Amino acid sequence: MNFTEKIAEGVKAAVAKLYDHPVDLESIMITNTRKEFTGDYTVVVFPFTKPAKKKPAEIGQELGEVLKADLDIVAEFNVVKGFLNLSIDNKYWLEFSRKLFKTEQLGQAPANGKKVMVEFSSPNTNKPLHLGHIRNILLGWSCSQILDRAGYEVIKTQIVNDRGIAICKSMLAWEKFGAGETPDSSGIKGDFLAGKYYVLFEQKFKAEYQAWQQTDAAKAVFAARKKSEQSEPEFWKDYKNTYFNDYSELGKEAKAMLLKWEDNDPAVRQLWSTMNGWVYDGFAATYKALGVDFDKLYYESDTYLEGKRIIADGLAKEVFYKKEDGSVWIDLESAKMDHKLVLRSDGTSVYMTQDIGTAQLRSDDFGMDKMVYVVGDEQDYHFKVLFETMKRLGAPYAKGLHHLSYGMVDLPTGKMKSREGTVVDADELIRDVVEVARVNMVERNEVTGKADEDMEEIIRRIGMAALKYFIIKVNPKKRMVFNPNEAVDIQGQTGPYIQYAFVRAKGVYEKAVQDQINLSLADNYSTLKPVEKELIFQISQYPGLVLQAAETYDPSLIANYCYNLARSFNKLWHEVSILNAEQPETIAYRVKLSKLMSETLKDGMQLLGIEMPERM
Repeated sequence: MNFTEKIAEGVKAAVAKLYDHPVDLESIMITNTRKEFTGDYTVVVFPFTKPAKKKPAEIGQELGEVLKADLDIVAEFNVVKGFLNLSIDNKYWLEFSRKLFKTEQLGQAPANGKKVMVEFSSPNTNKPLHLGHIRNILLGWSCSQILDRAGYEVIKTQIVNDRGIAICKSMLAWEKFGAGETPDSSGIKGDFLAGKYYVLFEQKFKAEYQAWQQTDAAKAVFAARKKSEQSEPEFWKDYKNTYFNDYSELGKEAKAMLLKWEDNDPAVRQLWSTMNGWVYDGFAATYKALGVDFDKLYYESDTYLEGKRIIADGLAKEVFYKKEDGSVWIDLESAKMDHKLVLRSDGTSVYMTQDIGTAQLRSDDFGMDKMVYVVGDEQDYHFKVLFETMKRLGAPYAKGLHHLSYGMVDLPTGKMKSREGTVVDADELIRDVVEVARVNMVERNEVTGKADEDMEEIIRRIGMAALKYFIIKVNPKKRMVFNPNEAVDIQGQTGPYIQYAFVRAKGVYEKAVQDQINLSLADNYSTLKPVEKELIFQISQYPGLVLQAAETYDPSLIANYCYNLARSFNKLWHEVSILNAEQPETIAYRVKLSKLMSETLKDGMQLLGIEMPERM
């Protein structure tokens, strides 16, 4: 039983004793005491005002007196309005810390018998991975690690969007303008080559559209608009999709290619297979650089067929309905949504088609209790529709579907636009942050005196920590701006700052071993300093925080915890002597505390996919 559980039991008994009122343990609110107040844990007393028929401050005083008398762990208490702040006796913190010293893996929860699948990355095969994908990948990977640590059996997966009109645009542009170019002949990474032709298609289409706007047909379209509509530039901007579908020659060719693909045209399928192969090789290199992998891959080219089958069954059961043009829809007005297209009139699928099929195939393969989709918040409505659709189809796993919605990533210069080729590619960003880390180390004169190979690995780990931590530390729901120069700052709330604290603490333990310090003397230490207690308290929060991060799908909780833990250790480093303390038992205790901190920090950062360097 931990401190909060003991306090909760004590509060339950005290309320019954003082006010003759039964209280459920689950209803007792206990939080960490805020830094501006004295105490370790805070009991919220407002819920007891009704049975006690007293003011919150009076209740807090009475509860505090009973808890101090009846619970030996409580040393002192104070009351601030409706909050009872409790201080734990130092001897129990010492006893607790000695138990922690013997714990092999502090944050590991026992297996809970539940399976969860986490889908992340899920790129299109018409362009390379970019900065937005990096946030997606890092969130998905870290959530997977956290859920695993919380006791779940985790399956990491992605759905590769390998078919559709966007992929056909890249294929058509290569066919028309590529002149047989390949990754080998050009020296261009495969996913970048496909992306090159996606951008080229958009450039050719834009030129075609601008030329069409000068034709009589276009002038007639503009003249027929309602007078209340927007200006000519705004009108043409909004009309672009209609032009693509109704007038564009390139649009006709791209849509014809998509139909041929669905009809298994040999030439189209061969080109599709070849270009996708280039892209997969490129993706694999980027995933390796980011240190992520997957347990199972799904491809839209397979799952959309299952989606079509389910939709056909749903039509027979009247879950869906068909319009006169042959398109298939679902009416979600009763769920406060609208009517949603699930199959086009020409029989081709939409994203909803493949998502329906993918969900069912995954359930057939793994029988998960939960399925987490890591997808940007611009798709919030899509997933509300999907989850409601699966519910109406009677899918037994529908209640376990969750959309981990996250905000977009901007640069200091503004938004990225993949169609215009202004995105920041993942590979380029990885190289940039590592190079910034290198420059910073040179400026601090930290490069000399170490083997080149070792130094390259140190620089890589620092650069990747800067990239990953800067992104993960932000709550997923928030939009963010990524600044490489801020990310590598060793003084701010950054990955390198945390790495430096780890290396410093690890060095303390290594020096103690080298000097043959008797660490068993730590059991004799009895005078706990406030800065030591603060560090123990921080470490004690780790297992509960892992469970909280798993429950909320929020890796930023772990990221911010690691920063606060590193900061607490640095405070210990500056306020007391560790290896040069006056008493041998003090040295032994602080060395053990430093080692425990470094192990906890390393474990927490590992959950975020961040490697610690051996030295800095």
